[in-house]
Amino acid sequence: MPVTIILGAQWGDEGKGRAVDWLSGQADIAARATGGDNAGHTLNVGDNLLKLHLVPSGVLHPNVTCVMGNGMVINPVNLVKELDKLAASGLDITPGRILLSTRAHITTPAHIAQDAAQEQALGSEKIGTTLRGIGPTYLDKIGRRGLRAAEMADLETFAEKLEASLIRADASLVRDGYPALDIKGSVAAYVEAAAKLRPYLTDTTAYLNERLKAGARVVCEGAQGAMLDIDFGSYPFVTSSSPTVGGTLTGLGFGPKYVDRVVGVAKTYSTRVGGGPMPSELLDELGDRLRGTGANFWDEYGTTTGRPRRCGWLDMVVLRYSCAVNGFTELVMTKLDILSGFEEVRICVAYDIDGQRYEYLPARIEDVARATPVYETLPGWSEDITGVRRMADLPTNARRYIERIAQLADTPVNVVSVGPERDQLVFA
Repeated sequence: MPVTIILGAQWGDEGKGRAVDWLSGQADIAARATGGDNAGHTLNVGDNLLKLHLVPSGVLHPNVTCVMGNGMVINPVNLVKELDKLAASGLDITPGRILLSTRAHITTPAHIAQDAAQEQALGSEKIGTTLRGIGPTYLDKIGRRGLRAAEMADLETFAEKLEASLIRADASLVRDGYPALDIKGSVAAYVEAAAKLRPYLTDTTAYLNERLKAGARVVCEGAQGAMLDIDFGSYPFVTSSSPTVGGTLTGLGFGPKYVDRVVGVAKTYSTRVGGGPMPSELLDELGDRLRGTGANFWDEYGTTTGRPRRCGWLDMVVLRYSCAVNGFTELVMTKLDILSGFEEVRICVAYDIDGQRYEYLPARIEDVARATPVYETLPGWSEDITGVRRMADLPTNARRYIERIAQLADTPVNVVSVGPERDQLVFA
């Protein structure tokens, strides 16, 4: 069973790129199943800081083939820009090494404009999207009126279909009082990008199944996190795809018989970008301390948007639920070093909602919004742990904190990160 699936266990931004980079070193293929350039992974490799939005993090390993699967939504212009940046960094981005599914859907300028219009219309109840057009792209996909990447193989037909799509959307936007689209300029830019991307187009479902049958080792890279899943997340403050284990299989096109590991990645505290309730959020100096100042890429500011993340204590109601939904075989806990120096650390072990205790996440967002966190307090530690590489060498209180997380999640924690560098991983 040669497949490892790596997923975010919270609201995204957990540090999955690091886990994918680490596990991809043992793989033949790194594949991404869902989402678009609303997601982002930041990797720090020596003096090289890479921010990835569409290409899997396994691209750093020269012998790994990178697959962008059918469940993704692709902005062709932004993908070309990302590939150019990777090439400028000295990475191999040639066709055959980077594969783009012919079944992935295309994000157009109309989708981006619709995203902004929808958020504006929601006012104070806005979702807090990245404004990259992801939701409207998936709406067109589900509505059976989307454009698939396969259309880029024929530039003339692609231009015609794209123009027709933009004309339809433009009429609606203008009618509702929003600026008109630059249809001619958009078509020209997208056709230029399509010409560059045509060599990358691949039936990735056939490719993956053939490679899996031949024994290839595949690492599947999740985007965002379980709490943004369209079915299982904090609806409606969610993304428009399924960044959970089921979405990985449908977003790449192979069956569960190949899967042997499902790795959940979570921070040792909680962060969230965008709207929606977050019971363990800290709106004081402790929350500011967790967030950092933004002076370092390790601070809590979005890779894609640069927005400051909301920060709080670790929410085990969320993490326990995520473990159940995804069937994690193990957890990777990140950024333990950020908690060094706290006199005490807290874990939200349950919610109190109108006097009733909940250890499992309620479905109604109104209930979560009323929840009062029930905390368990543990002693903190002051030691610098950034140089530790074995779990047994962590300070006693740091080790007990990780052990308590594993106990509450009923899932082993085998790896902990203690800094931004590639080698700052602590192993059990």
